Amino acid sequence: MRILGIESSCDETAASVVENGTQILSSVVASQLGTHGKYGGVVPELASREHLRAIVPVVREALTQAATKLEDLSAVAVTEGPGLVGSLLVGMTYAKSLCFAVNLPLIGVNHLEGHIHAVVLEARQEGTGVAYPALALVASGGHTHLFEVQPGFHYRLLGKTRDDAAGEAYDKVAKLLGFGYPGGPVIDGLVPYGNPRAVRFTLAKMKGNVLDFSFSGLKTAVLRWVEARDLSREIEARRNLLRATPQPTTEQWLAVTAPATLDLLASFQRTVILELLGRAAAAAESIQARSLIISGGVACNAGLRAAAREAALPYPVYFPTPGLSTDNAAMIAAAAFPKLESGAFDDMSLTARANLVLA
Repeated sequence: MRILGIESSCDETAASVVENGTQILSSVVASQLGTHGKYGGVVPELASREHLRAIVPVVREALTQAATKLEDLSAVAVTEGPGLVGSLLVGMTYAKSLCFAVNLPLIGVNHLEGHIHAVVLEARQEGTGVAYPALALVASGGHTHLFEVQPGFHYRLLGKTRDDAAGEAYDKVAKLLGFGYPGGPVIDGLVPYGNPRAVRFTLAKMKGNVLDFSFSGLKTAVLRWVEARDLSREIEARRNLLRATPQPTTEQWLAVTAPATLDLLASFQRTVILELLGRAAAAAESIQARSLIISGGVACNAGLRAAAREAALPYPVYFPTPGLSTDNAAMIAAAAFPKLESGAFDDMSLTARANLVLA
């Protein structure tokens, strides 16, 4: 059984064909980084327009790579939320049109569930599978959530960010310091050159649900550190580098970054990782989890992966490969497979829901 997955929740237009929930026959992603980078973040109106330009060629390429015709598909799966409503509508409208034209079942998928299934898919490919109950940490530019995952893919929300998402905090700190957008990969690449204990940041103390996250205080602490020093020339040098070179190398960034700033970045990342893994471990213990899933764009972070390995947790920790960590459509098709098996289809009244919750 082959499912065509379509993902357009934010700033990537993606399509993928997945067979039997495990075999990725194709995965095509059209990035909008060049469009949004100069603005320091995603501009919703521009994102929608770029999806309109990309959706048809991306889906065609995915079908071509998979040597699959529309008539060969068992269903079309599409992200229904959460995300930017204009972007979601582009993918959903096209998915509906395909289903109508070829009389295929339509399956709406929660974007967060897709990130969880990216890990499940690869674990099945390796023949191991994920042990349940599992604790899932989904961390990206728009989300930082902790879910209990029970057999049959039943979810319970245990904690979430009350303000900025983890990836959003990276992007805002990078923008403040002149590193451009997206900030996560740049900061992660520079962290090995700084002292992660040079700048002391306070971990967030949460009232109420202690498994919730908050990164606004950390972001403000970085701002205060910068304001206490005259970094205007250094920041302007980085902005000039970005104007001259759209994607600078780590060596080029190092040439315009002072040792103290490198220490700041390393300390910032260490604090984010402590927040993520500390609350994930506490949540896993509270449900007696047998495995930990870490997915979403922040799962690409080398420091986070290394810290998870070094933590010697009493259960396996699963990360998706980098290609399945960021937004993609293979995860959407994989998440739709159990719905296909159970006949949980949607009709043409399915609509985009920007604030769709998983649990």
